[in-house]
Amino acid sequence: MNRLVLIVGGLLLALMLLSSTLFVVDQRQVAVVYALGEIKEVIQEPGLKWKLPPPFQNVVFLDRRIQTMDSPETRPIFTAEKKSLVIDWLVKWRITDPRQFIRNNGSDMKSLETRLSPIVHAAFNEEVTKRTVGEVLSSGRDKVMQDVRGRLTDEAKSFGIEILDVRIKRVDFVANITDSIYSRMASERKQVANQLRATGGAEGEKIRADADRQREVIVAEAYRDAQKIKGEGDAKASAIFADAFGRDPQFAKFYRSLEAYRASFRNKSDVMVVDPSSDFFQSMRGSATAPAAAAKK
Repeated sequence: MNRLVLIVGGLLLALMLLSSTLFVVDQRQVAVVYALGEIKEVIQEPGLKWKLPPPFQNVVFLDRRIQTMDSPETRPIFTAEKKSLVIDWLVKWRITDPRQFIRNNGSDMKSLETRLSPIVHAAFNEEVTKRTVGEVLSSGRDKVMQDVRGRLTDEAKSFGIEILDVRIKRVDFVANITDSIYSRMASERKQVANQLRATGGAEGEKIRADADRQREVIVAEAYRDAQKIKGEGDAKASAIFADAFGRDPQFAKFYRSLEAYRASFRNKSDVMVVDPSSDFFQSMRGSATAPAAAAKK
């Protein structure tokens, strides 16, 4: 019984020793084998690997995939015109020399980003200060990213990494400058709006004055034409009356007397005090031949 326990215990111990000497390297990782605190071997090929059991050897794994580092803080950068900009950037990088990486940064990725971030910001600062705001925002944006990447290439070698890409995500003014720019833009827009309103008001007054002038001209011409037509009508009417009355003067005299009576006795309340023997009532006092002749006509 004791012998069986010893055998099982020995097998278990052997399995434990064997498991501590075997490890698997993933295709997304790099394995760094340490021997007594020193780098013994760097394994980049994936698969099942062998090493000495601890404490003689141990393994540290590093991610060999492309990493992304974003700007941790937004510190202002001055342009060539002394304008303050805030730039958000990102850097794509990966490990190319695991030995150099571990010697400078250990096995912690965050430690590298903490040390690399000020270097990236300094590179952006050196490139942006040579350019204007317009160049950083539009025409020179790509050149800024290319030059920053070129500056970081040599620095990256000392960290055991390779810089694959540098990108500017956002460019903006500092908050207080942004407020002043917006205020200036609003003031300029208001000035343009006031100018447009003033121009529109002047054009409106001009159009109204022209319309009033045309109206006066049209009304005057219409009145002139109406008076002319009326005068021509009155002339024709007078001619017709003159021709008609000229044919029979006695009837004309009688007709004018009737028109006078009609105008004088238009209303029932009209009262006239006239001598019956006056000329006004001559037609009423005339012989019966006058009415008969008028009726005949």
